[in-house]
Amino acid sequence: MNKGETKFWHEIKAFNIKNNRKLSFTRLENSAAHGTPDLLGYNNSSKFFTVELKLKKAKKIVFSPHQISFHVRHPKNTFILVKELPKALGQRAVKLYEGTKIRELRDGIPGIKPVACGLSACCLFLERL
Repeated sequence: MNKGETKFWHEIKAFNIKNNRKLSFTRLENSAAHGTPDLLGYNNSSKFFTVELKLKKAKKIVFSPHQISFHVRHPKNTFILVKELPKALGQRAVKLYEGTKIRELRDGIPGIKPVACGLSACCLFLERL
């Protein structure tokens, strides 16, 4: 995870604690299995899911071939949480996409619908899986 994504992770963790969300996250640092998402999540409904954290600085989001392969091979309960920069967009700058949308996000295809917008809505969506 790069420094920007690490800051994003700390923001998510602090938000989760401050707002008493019903989610548990484990940060995965795995150099053995390239492409493994950044976070393993668990909700009160006993559902596990993974979350890839990405910062969007341009039209397209950069993914490694290993990250794309992971999301293609695991189409269920995998998500990509994108924070659009610059920060001028505020809360709505955070969007949650299904992992199956990874190729479209990589290619910068316009009109891809997120499953939730805003950190609060994204957490709520994951709580309700």
